[in-house]
Amino acid sequence: MSAPPLRLELRGICKQYPGVRANDGVSLKVRPGEIHAVLGENGAGKSTLMKVVFGAVQPDSGHVLFNGREVRLRSPQEARALGISMVFQHFSLFETLTVAENVWLGLDKSPGLAEVTARIREVAASYGLEVDPQRHVHALSVGERQRVEIVRALLTKPQLLILDEPTSVLTPQAVDKLFVTLRQLAAEGCAILYISHKLDEIRALCHRCTVLRAGRVTGEVDPAQESNASLSRLMIGAEPPALQRHAPLFGHGLSEVVLSVRGLSLPSPDPFGVALREVALQLHAGEVLGIAGVSGHGQQALMAVLSGEDLRAAPGCVHLFGHDIGRLSPRHRRRLGLHSVPEERLGRGAVPGLSLARNTLLTRREPVGRGGWLNLRAATGLAEELIERFQVKAAGPHALARSLSGGNLQKFIVGREIDAEPRVLLVSQPTWGVDVGAAAQIRGELLKLRDAGCAVLVVSEELEELFEVSDRLMVMAQGRLSPAVLTAQATVSQVGAWMSGLWPAADNAATAQGGAHVPA
Repeated sequence: MSAPPLRLELRGICKQYPGVRANDGVSLKVRPGEIHAVLGENGAGKSTLMKVVFGAVQPDSGHVLFNGREVRLRSPQEARALGISMVFQHFSLFETLTVAENVWLGLDKSPGLAEVTARIREVAASYGLEVDPQRHVHALSVGERQRVEIVRALLTKPQLLILDEPTSVLTPQAVDKLFVTLRQLAAEGCAILYISHKLDEIRALCHRCTVLRAGRVTGEVDPAQESNASLSRLMIGAEPPALQRHAPLFGHGLSEVVLSVRGLSLPSPDPFGVALREVALQLHAGEVLGIAGVSGHGQQALMAVLSGEDLRAAPGCVHLFGHDIGRLSPRHRRRLGLHSVPEERLGRGAVPGLSLARNTLLTRREPVGRGGWLNLRAATGLAEELIERFQVKAAGPHALARSLSGGNLQKFIVGREIDAEPRVLLVSQPTWGVDVGAAAQIRGELLKLRDAGCAVLVVSEELEELFEVSDRLMVMAQGRLSPAVLTAQATVSQVGAWMSGLWPAADNAATAQGGAHVPA
């Protein structure tokens, strides 16, 4: 009996963009029921290659074969008709519509909205993906939007499922549930192309791994037989540098509280959102305070209040260097030394249709002269400095923000705020979708800021990241904050339990009094 045809075969795929060759003769084979990883640093060409497979990008040359037949995919609609579904790293959802309406629009020959709503609930429950079909997308966090995209893809019952950084904002428990789903799909014959920078995930989940560097294939390996170090060498040519950690300043008597929140309660502007309930925290100069939690439990709302995007805080709830800032705009807060990096790169962190140089104007005053006149030469120079310092792969300072890979845009945005030498830095999902080398660089820069006396607040769904950079940890669940605990004294199981809201009730009062477990 002859072997079944390959589910997907790519032969010599090439794609050239101005200033960069994204794919350079890439070949790839994926069998039915195989979970195949595509690994590479930011800008290696992974996303472009996946868009070629999904019909969203046309290759300059090369061949695409699906189930043994050569195909020319001119649009995602044609790809979906063949049985190919994709979950993008940057989501394609209409913010003013509900989850159910977005899914309904994305289904070809779809049934009625009521039936789609019921199917969403069924699929979400079966695969452990918490999704409310009635919520509007604009009120969802990044992690919740990712779940919507995954559910939408699963509803099509694909023969080939492409996942671009699917676990970047999921908790370890949610990742485990997703892996069960993916293994079940593979066992049913679905082939899966899996893009991730998380080497442990690739080694645990995937059957084969194709490694790209600078648009070319550098190897195909069995990830279970590789180590993180060997995969890193294939991907970036070296192992990522180890983080240099020093004892936090606040642990040596320099424990000035620079940002404090007391009794912050706010209803959600969205009827399906999470309200903030008696939130209290203290952030010290020279420390990194990490906030963990399942996406969508109030982290986004808290960061909006702290950054100045939401000005509804009652007087006396939020103080920065002794100033009541609850009603101050983001511009006034920046003048006091507070900068922030939102979790949503495109749309909040950067304007997609503007150049990198012009995107520096969003939060930096150096290129703005007297009377508000813009110094575009200064903006260009600043962008060039950021590109060089943070090793951003881009076609220069005039490249549009949307032309960068997700990881490179993240490096630029984080770098823009770090380079401003803030006194307080708020960061949401600092290394979302960023390769191991760039993640190590960003985390190292955050620790350098902290060592220079900056107070850093990091919100992340990646527990490994929080344990690596944080001096203290808190957990957010259902709009409430847990007590603060020294990271050195915390465990993954303890934080995991707290993510369900199960922290000692006796400690809540201590937290409200000024932060439990903080060194004197």
